[in-house]
Amino acid sequence: KGIGQGMSILIFMSICSGFLPQLWEIGYGTNGTDGDWLKFGIVVGVLVVILIFVDFVELCQRRVPVQYTRRMIGRKMYGGSSTYLPLKINMSGVIPPIFASSILAIPTLIAQFGKSDQSWVKWINANLANTTSVWYIALYALMIVFFCFFYTSITFNPDETADNMKQYGGFI
Repeated sequence: KGIGQGMSILIFMSICSGFLPQLWEIGYGTNGTDGDWLKFGIVVGVLVVILIFVDFVELCQRRVPVQYTRRMIGRKMYGGSSTYLPLKINMSGVIPPIFASSILAIPTLIAQFGKSDQSWVKWINANLANTTSVWYIALYALMIVFFCFFYTSITFNPDETADNMKQYGGFI
């Protein structure tokens, strides 16, 4: 099945390209002699565990059992089979973090048009342009949760799925 869509792989490679110089500095140090190989191994190990966990969550699905009724058409009996409805655990995928980061970049972009000594520009630069600030982290987390529900409600229609199952004689 592959490891994802093309855009997801490009985003992943973009993120990894930022990590490589930092990993190099941890392993070799700034001048090539003062690196910390234990710290390097721990960081690489944690990154591998995170990648495995993300892959596991992305591939997880809840299999809802579905039964189909038997139908007599002419002299033949059709249906009566049982199958499952595969519902992904994370239906929205990587879209919510992309939306959230894009929307959080808008105030920073607007602040670039203001004068640097204005109070609102200072506040945006201190709180929304700084990815380690409490405001940024809180807004980012809330927006990711919101977009998870929002995007899933757009892409998955439970009423349509129920109508399709009912049309073919399926029930849960």
